[in-house]
Parts: sequence; C-alpha cells; structure tokens
Amino acid sequence: MPKFTLVAGARPNFMKIAPMIHAFQRAKKTNPKLDFRLVHTGQHYDKKMSGDFFDQLNIPAPNANLGGGGGTQAEQTASIMVAFEKELMENRPDLVLVVGDVTSTLACSIAAKKLQIDVAHVEGGIRSGDLSMPEEINRMVTDSITDHFFTTSEIANENLRKAGVAEQKIHFVGNTMIDTLKAQMPRFRQPEGDLFDSLKKREYFVMTMHRPANVDQEQQLKAMIEAILEGTEGLPIIFPVHPRTAKNLQHLGIAAPNLHMTEPLGYLEFNYLVKNAKGVITDSGGITEEASVMNVPCITLRDNTERAETIHLGTNELVGTDPKKLKPYLEKIMRGEWKEYQGIPLWDGKTAERIVKILLEAYS
Repeated sequence: MPKFTLVAGARPNFMKIAPMIHAFQRAKKTNPKLDFRLVHTGQHYDKKMSGDFFDQLNIPAPNANLGGGGGTQAEQTASIMVAFEKELMENRPDLVLVVGDVTSTLACSIAAKKLQIDVAHVEGGIRSGDLSMPEEINRMVTDSITDHFFTTSEIANENLRKAGVAEQKIHFVGNTMIDTLKAQMPRFRQPEGDLFDSLKKREYFVMTMHRPANVDQEQQLKAMIEAILEGTEGLPIIFPVHPRTAKNLQHLGIAAPNLHMTEPLGYLEFNYLVKNAKGVITDSGGITEEASVMNVPCITLRDNTERAETIHLGTNELVGTDPKKLKPYLEKIMRGEWKEYQGIPLWDGKTAERIVKILLEAYS
C-alpha cells in the first residue's frame, strides 16, 4: 500500500488539511496497510496560530514538527527545506501532499522533487497575477514542479492549461477549506467576554488586515481605518489584530469607541463572528471563500484576487487599496442591498473524499 506525507505549516493550511486527514483515516479502515504521516513545518508557532487549530479541528498530533518558524522569507524557506529533506530521507513516502501557497508549500515541494518524490498540490492553479505577493511566487514555483493538481475552480483549471499542464494531471475536486467549514459549522461558538455578549446579530462588522500594502504604510493604514469607521456608521467593528498590524496601529494611536481590537481568535470563534456579521472587511483570500459560502457580504481590500469565483458566484467584491473607494460599498451593505451567494461548483463538503479516492487509485 502507498505511503503519503501531508504537510501543514501556517494557519490557513490546517483548515485545508483537516478534512484530508479525516478522509485518510476513514480509508485506512478498509485499507489497513495505507500509511500517511502529518508533518507540521512549524511555520506558525504561536499557539493561537497553530496549536488551537489542531484541537478545534480534531487533527491528531503531527508525526513530526520541523520547527521552521521565524526569520526572513529566505531563512524560513531554507530552514524548512533542510529539515524536510531529512524527514523525507528517514520516512520516504510515495507522494508529498502540500496545500495552499505559504512558504512551507514551496519549500516542501522543492525538497520532495529533488529527492524524486511525487508532489500533489491542493489548491493548484490559482493565480492573482501579482508578483509583489510572496504567495503568488510560491504558487507559481510549486505548480511548475507538481505531479497532481487538485483544483478549486474552473478558473484554476484554465490557468493550468494555459501554462501547458497535461489534462490528466488536473483534478477538479472543489475546496477542502469548505469541507472544514461545513463540517465545523454546527460547532461554531461565541467567543467569551462582555464585548462578544453585547453584539447583536447582523449589527456589527468583522475586519482583518495583514497584507503589507495595507498595514506597512502608516498613512495608508490610518486613512483606511478612518474610511471604515466612517462607512460603518458607529456599528461595532471586531478586529482580531495580526501582530504586525497591532504594532503599527499602536504607533499611530488609532482608536475609536466602536473599533474593538482583539487577540487572534480560534477557528470556531472567528467563524461564529463571520457567520453572524453584517459584513466582512478583509485582505485575506481564505476569508472571502468562507464568507461567500455563509452568504455574508464581503469587501476585499486588495487590487487583485486569486479567488475570482468568490466575486463571480460569491458575496465578495474587490474594492482595492484606495480608502476613497470604500464608501459606496459600505453604503450598499448598510442598506442591505448586497448580492447573494450563487453556489460555487463542488464546494459541497466532499472535496477531501474525492482527493483521497484519486490518490489511492493512482498509487495502489
């Protein structure tokens, strides 16, 4: 029977990998010789960014933790590659399965291919066209050496075809992050504390910001927050703050009675807030997917997106990074005139089952 190694590194990876672990566990009941290992690269090493996700998503403790957190992009990539190469030499699989577009995705793909081990990329083929984003470089390099592409949309399929990828390598399966969302939705729970007790359904906003274009230039960040405060008309704004953003906001002295900056939240708590919000303001691609499926209005503070299906069929609108453009979109949410979720093909909660079935057929 085949051996598979699954790689998770940063917070978004855990939502994508959890349903595949569960699908492999189910497959193992009928194929006892099936062997799979979970390797945590340690890219995110903060408990809120890592440990809680293993508990909340019912993921077993990893077989190995590479401790690859910290440092510059290059230092982190090198550290993970060195440690993962050692892991592969000691526990050689038939295939390494990577997810998403973080540093770990790139580093582990390269290490595997240099040892002549096949690579499968879950979420292959998505593109923003923006090479200023480290994630876009990670996607492009990973996809250039991938053997099996598990895609989330027809747009991703077309991107791969244009790049010359053979049709038999492209597997349109859906979105494993939505598997997790659908499985965990009954378990969503309100975060603890007076602030969260005081919130009324559909009468608050959830905001996240972490991309350098939004948070690293002080005047840009200040103007964006001011535009959001003006457009949300005094409704509470829940803002779980990325450490880098917190530092910049503190320096700028930004504060308002309805702007509530909180610690990072667990998966179940954060998505409880999103599900019940009037709207979401974000620069995260993954959140646009979750908000769309939950039919919650979503504004993306970016000039491009690698998840165009969330705009065509979801509840997402690409507003850009100019604070002046925000007003009409926020007015539309406040009036309750936002578009509805249309349904994105194969985002049905069964993606992981399809992936594991394809892998077992290919490697048994």
